[in-house]
Amino acid sequence: MKGLYCRADVSDAEPKFVIQEATLPDVLAGHQVRIQVKACGLSSLDLKLLSDVGIQRDLIPVGREVAGVVLQVGPKVTFFQPEDEVVGILPLDATCSGLCEVIDVDEYYLVQKPEKLSPVCVAGALRDGLCAYTALHTHARMAAGHTLLVLDGASSFGLMCIQLACYHGVKVLTTSHSQQKHTFLEQLRPSVARVIPVHNDSSDLLSVVMEETGGLGVDMVVDSGVRLHKEEEETEERRLLPHKHDIISVLGVGGHWVTSHQDLQLDPPDCRLLHLKSASVSFLNPEVWTASSAQQGRYLHVLKDIVEKMSAGVLRPQPEEAVPLYEATVAMETVQRHPKKKAVVQL
Repeated sequence: MKGLYCRADVSDAEPKFVIQEATLPDVLAGHQVRIQVKACGLSSLDLKLLSDVGIQRDLIPVGREVAGVVLQVGPKVTFFQPEDEVVGILPLDATCSGLCEVIDVDEYYLVQKPEKLSPVCVAGALRDGLCAYTALHTHARMAAGHTLLVLDGASSFGLMCIQLACYHGVKVLTTSHSQQKHTFLEQLRPSVARVIPVHNDSSDLLSVVMEETGGLGVDMVVDSGVRLHKEEEETEERRLLPHKHDIISVLGVGGHWVTSHQDLQLDPPDCRLLHLKSASVSFLNPEVWTASSAQQGRYLHVLKDIVEKMSAGVLRPQPEEAVPLYEATVAMETVQRHPKKKAVVQL
């Protein structure tokens, strides 16, 4: 049995992904479940995070969002039976790759998969759904009547935020990073109140947001990256990111800014503006659910709610074209270079 692993040497400019043989123990531990993997979602590896939490190995398993069928259960398993369809995210310290045909995983990382959902669909969208829930429910304390600004709403994560917020009666504003994405987001109206193009230099995020909110600002901002400083030579992708001061400026009194930027630096004027608005900044780290067992029950409740909403059509992720297993290495290299891209491998 083979799986995909990352060999991250310090001397390498980029991590290397290799296929390695993997073996499973003959006997399952008490709460473990053996599943046959049907689909596996690929997301970029945060090697610095793994190092920070003390996970340092020669080979790091790749592919953690899995969907499959239960083959066997351990003697203490109570949630599942053989032939159940399940979906889940493997923990950070998992020893086996999700791209193996058969894997062992603790039952507390899995939930039942509704019959209507395809393994490819749920494996590709589960992580974005978890990020959206964490950003809007856990950090921003979303409630009906609030106003939300989603930056880059056409991304897979942004689209999940928009759909989840609309379901809960939130007024949604979003930005588009290209004309093609702008056209796509316009099709979501009237669910989306306003699509603000930022791909042309004439757009003014602050003035448009203030116009839409009657000068009050938004209750919540969810970003997908942020610029700390204006540089003379910037890539097109970085040029489209909002400046940190612009985000703080569009926040209303008591607003919440949920950021994906790990190295955010706020200058004293930025902090002063946040203080005047009594606003807050939260850091979005979706790995915290599996890195700590403090809220394991709540985490499973969130996963279950995500797949149920996907099955009911409340959350409709952008379909990802599944790639075969022999293309997994190339697909993972692309995802690692472009973290906003997604890939799903069908086994």
